Amino acid sequence: MSTTPASAWTRITTEPDGLGESPFWHPIEQRLYWVDIPGRRVARVVVDGLQASGPVEYWQLQEEPGCIAPAQGGGMVLALRSGIYRAPQWGGLLHKMADAPYDTTKQRFNDGKCDAQGRFWAGSLYEPKDQQLGVLYMLNAQGLQAMQAGVTTANGLAWSPDGRTAYWADTAAHQIRAFDADPTTGQLSNGRVLRQAEPKPAGWAWGSEVPYGGRPDGAAVDAEGCYWSAQYEGGRLLRIAPSGEVLTDVRVPALCPTMPCFGGPDLKTLFVTTARHGRSEAELAQNPGSGCVFAMRTEVAGLPVNAWAGY
Repeated sequence: MSTTPASAWTRITTEPDGLGESPFWHPIEQRLYWVDIPGRRVARVVVDGLQASGPVEYWQLQEEPGCIAPAQGGGMVLALRSGIYRAPQWGGLLHKMADAPYDTTKQRFNDGKCDAQGRFWAGSLYEPKDQQLGVLYMLNAQGLQAMQAGVTTANGLAWSPDGRTAYWADTAAHQIRAFDADPTTGQLSNGRVLRQAEPKPAGWAWGSEVPYGGRPDGAAVDAEGCYWSAQYEGGRLLRIAPSGEVLTDVRVPALCPTMPCFGGPDLKTLFVTTARHGRSEAELAQNPGSGCVFAMRTEVAGLPVNAWAGY
């Protein structure tokens, strides 16, 4: 296993988010999009190389966005606490496509994205975190369907380059799972564990002498089929082979990376969102970029973002 130092990253935003998530690269606009969940906002910025080209634009919302995806023909799809919405244009009116199929006082949508067929997927997070009530949903022409269940915090959704393997993580369980995926129907089967991380030691906190590698958050897949997993509280990304072998440990200049994505004209710029919400003053003093977006160059290209097909 190789290790990439945190110094390889460039910080591209200056105003930190509480909990940055769901980044995607828009190839036509040459923009990076992402959300700040507790800040209840969507952000975007034009990126040139490893630098922001102009100011970050923010779109303030009335509720928490869990994840977003671009839509064919323009605009985007947003999974908010109360349901899934279509926004024909930036900052415009939101048109609800599906109600949230859960108790919104205890759950919200979390990680998600579109598959290659243009279907929108979003998992839910059970906020009390004492039961595995999180579900993975798929939205297509037939409406919103539950595809998998049995997690506390749905995260890490991604597909292999051929679309025949899907990855999904339960952050609370420290587990990344792989499934056989049917590209035509979206059905997932033959679930198995890709990687099981060590649990968080009892009483662990930043600065503890007890080692902790973090737990799986958001993810992306590269053109070689490897799965890049953000390790929340681990301060790193892991590049994991389809066999489950960890190939690269990429250190991040923030303890809580949340989700990577690939972008840039050649899809060889790796972006990662991070979090600062609820972190200690001591930790933030040592990691002042927490909550910001970082970028670095990679040798391998990523996969282009999939857009909502407008079912």
